[in-house]
Amino acid sequence: MQPGQLLARGVCRHLAAHGFAVVEEFVPERGKRVDVMALGPKGALWVVECKSSRADFRSDGKWPGYLEWCDRYFWAVDQDFPTALLPDETGLIVADAYDAEILRMGPEVKLAGARRNAVIRKFALHAARRLHGLRDPEARLG
Repeated sequence: MQPGQLLARGVCRHLAAHGFAVVEEFVPERGKRVDVMALGPKGALWVVECKSSRADFRSDGKWPGYLEWCDRYFWAVDQDFPTALLPDETGLIVADAYDAEILRMGPEVKLAGARRNAVIRKFALHAARRLHGLRDPEARLG
């Protein structure tokens, strides 16, 4: 696994332990791919982008486009990451391959109802197709 994937694994474990359903590498629309999309027990949608290095963060200019797909936005980094680089108006999670801790809650900006419904439907389809693909790798999935 790559360093960012290890961070995502720890983030997913942490969020799942708090009642969230999680999907890695979720595509909310063509041209966008978030590292972790999390659906909370009360319908909250969180996006978590995992950054394994300063260069990884600096090369990511797409992240502001992810804000319109979630109620809260977070960065997940390891304990050695220079967190002063990260925007203060975003959430902060410190993670490793096994767990994570939310150090700063991202500000909540609630999605409009229609957008929320569309994202939750897409999340459900994506998760179901991924599970089906794991159970039946030879199946043709739409």
